[in-house]
Amino acid sequence: MKKILIVDDEQDIVESLKFVLEAADFNCYCAFNGEDGLRLAKEIVPDLIILDVMMPKINGYKISRLLKYDKKYKDIPILMVTARSQEEDKQIGEETGADEYITKPFELDDVVKKVEQYLR
Repeated sequence: MKKILIVDDEQDIVESLKFVLEAADFNCYCAFNGEDGLRLAKEIVPDLIILDVMMPKINGYKISRLLKYDKKYKDIPILMVTARSQEEDKQIGEETGADEYITKPFELDDVVKKVEQYLR
């Protein structure tokens, strides 16, 4: 079963994503701040990470950069989900290694489809 790490400080988003992804047969791990998310990523080495940008302790851009520039984690796809929809925000996401940049609000089904594209 593929492992997905969901890192977002909004509990309702985390729970909604976890619910639809587990229904689609993925194993989900959750963190509610950047520090815990980074630690968990290194602990469980997930198959994919869903990452919010604006979070306490460490932001999503920094987590993405830290993981993508480490040989051990660089191949893990990162889907960034964020309320930041400006073109410059998307560019920063790409520069820090995000594979996808999804703006909030989003359709849960669309996220599941993206996850499946990367993992199936």
